Amino acid sequence: MSIATPSDLPFMKMHGLGNDFVVLDARARAIAVTPALALALGDRHRGLGFDQLALITDEGPGDAHLTFYNSDGSTSAACGNATRCIARFLMDERGRDALTLTTDRGSLRAEDAGQGLTRVNMGAPQLDWADIPLAEEMDTLELPIEGGPTATGMGNPHCTFFVPDADAVALEAFGPRYEHHPLYPQRTNVQVASVIGPDHLRMRVWERGVGATLASGSSSCATAVAAARRGLTGRAVRIDLDGGTLMIDWRDDGVWMTGPTMHVASGTLTADWLAQI
Repeated sequence: MSIATPSDLPFMKMHGLGNDFVVLDARARAIAVTPALALALGDRHRGLGFDQLALITDEGPGDAHLTFYNSDGSTSAACGNATRCIARFLMDERGRDALTLTTDRGSLRAEDAGQGLTRVNMGAPQLDWADIPLAEEMDTLELPIEGGPTATGMGNPHCTFFVPDADAVALEAFGPRYEHHPLYPQRTNVQVASVIGPDHLRMRVWERGVGATLASGSSSCATAVAAARRGLTGRAVRIDLDGGTLMIDWRDDGVWMTGPTMHVASGTLTADWLAQI
């Protein structure tokens, strides 16, 4: 079906620590998301603007299925902060304190963590080179790249650099250089992180297909896993991002992420705007 229908299309705007999303709910109305629609919606001047677009459907065995798109129109199997935001919306909608969401990453458990916080189990990290994926077989703990970053998969690929001062890194130049590194055939999210203490990290993020973001849930999970693997921290850490703080806990059953969510607004995309897509 064409997305440019005569009637208006509802949307929601949400964010987790400034990592912002447009959410389309296709449970009651079929919605065809195309790369062109995602690209147009992601335009912060002529569309709505977002880091990721999320589509909610009734597909799969869970309470709902989520599909994610980046602001350049490409897809992503995982988006931790959007998953938390939508989980909070659905729990409030249904009067529940836990549910299961399915994504291309797999089945994810979400829970009310109290005090306005929501936690999601983002699943086990992918540590083997082929699963992340990398272009060739190698040790993922320290890649043969200047700075010796760690590679981690969280349903999407990550490249984490541990540096003395994350705030001193010129992220707008640093991020694109490694997003397109030939070792990452699907591109990669890039993190720069500094160790503040045994359970405390400062991190900044360059997301593939998006650019610099105020926060990233999957990047936070990947960085926590990388820090623990390298013996820099324990497995439960606080991560301070540009947009706020997430708590990450790498447990035997997966990587749990806890933090705040915000449903900013609900509205409609007009027929005139949709007709130009």
